[in-house]
Amino acid sequence: MAGRRDDEIATASPLARHGRQRRRGAARTVASLLALTLAVGVVSAGSVAAFAFYRVTSTISKNAVSITQEGQKPPKVGAITGPVNLLLVGSDSGGGNSTYGDRGENLNDVTILVHISPVSHSVTALSIPRDLYGPQAACTRENGSKASAVSAVKFNEALSRGGLGCVAAAVTGLTGLQVDYAAKIEFDGVVAMSDAVGGVQVCLATKIDDPKSGLDLPAGESTIQGAQALAFLRTRHGLPDGSDLMRIGNQQVFMSALIRKIKSADTLTNPATLYNLATAAADNMQLSTELANSETMISIAVALKDIPADRISFVQYPSTPTYINNISVTIANKRDAKILTDAIAADQAVAAGQLGGAAVDSGTDSTATPAPTDAASAPASGAASGAPGDEVSTDPSNPVALPTSITGQSASQQTCSRGQTG
Repeated sequence: MAGRRDDEIATASPLARHGRQRRRGAARTVASLLALTLAVGVVSAGSVAAFAFYRVTSTISKNAVSITQEGQKPPKVGAITGPVNLLLVGSDSGGGNSTYGDRGENLNDVTILVHISPVSHSVTALSIPRDLYGPQAACTRENGSKASAVSAVKFNEALSRGGLGCVAAAVTGLTGLQVDYAAKIEFDGVVAMSDAVGGVQVCLATKIDDPKSGLDLPAGESTIQGAQALAFLRTRHGLPDGSDLMRIGNQQVFMSALIRKIKSADTLTNPATLYNLATAAADNMQLSTELANSETMISIAVALKDIPADRISFVQYPSTPTYINNISVTIANKRDAKILTDAIAADQAVAAGQLGGAAVDSGTDSTATPAPTDAASAPASGAASGAPGDEVSTDPSNPVALPTSITGQSASQQTCSRGQTG
């Protein structure tokens, strides 16, 4: 099932138009590339020169949009003193760059909710699968009009329903967590960010050769940037089962390496690098109105910069692959997901139940059997895994051990990606 290609999906279903979008070879951007570096990069650029900071914040402010929904209290603008939920959205529109062709639909193929907690001195970056199938609430579009609620749709349709505000409403509806701030990134932002840091060193347990994404990397360590970094983040057919769930695990390998690179002294003390990071964000991102404020960004940067890598966790929302009307979707494992969202709501640090399917420990034998992924191990929707984490600890210094259906890793874990073995 996991190996079935999107272009083999029948087109009779209302979901089928997304099958057609896949046939056009839609590249996948990765909002998480900037998830934990946006605020740090923007505010650090201010230390390079006042005019540089003004240029960055002015560019960002011009494109800002409101995400506040009807009946919702707007988040605070200015200094941040408590926990923050920051939504990062990866658009597949191409941002108007003709290099990526005629994009057609504007989908949120990457959706990550980043919870920053000064209480537990931790960050949890929660990736929501693009094909997660379920209801989405009514929402206010960027133009102020209303989008009606829908009973069942792929999660990546939220952006096309009305912009960042509708994605935020969908995230809140799924997780019960209010989104305070949001940002959307385009393809070029991935390229610019990886170039700004001088590339990211990734490790491959087995080679990846994926003509669809254009990625061809040997086993071992490689430093990737620019278009090659984008190809690494969007590759799916180069991974063991070709699934989008496994792609998230592969992205977590990259994100962890990126965070380690960003937090290195060579990066954080280099004014040119910091300014390039900031301008990459400014030129390729759209922020919510409340986030596009210098004091807000500075406060978030302060909250982020001293959090150690082992307290930064990348996790995937648990779901089970299936088919509906011959369309590949995933169904939420709500019981296990509640353990995760309850921990986030309680400002607890978390520890993933196991590595993502495409990831292995850097010292792992590449011929060993891959760790089970959501596709293989997640229980059916509503079923508990019985793994540690059934009760959320009240001790903020003690990470909550999540069920094995919730895959991921910390930024301190040095992992390798596993390519196709056959």
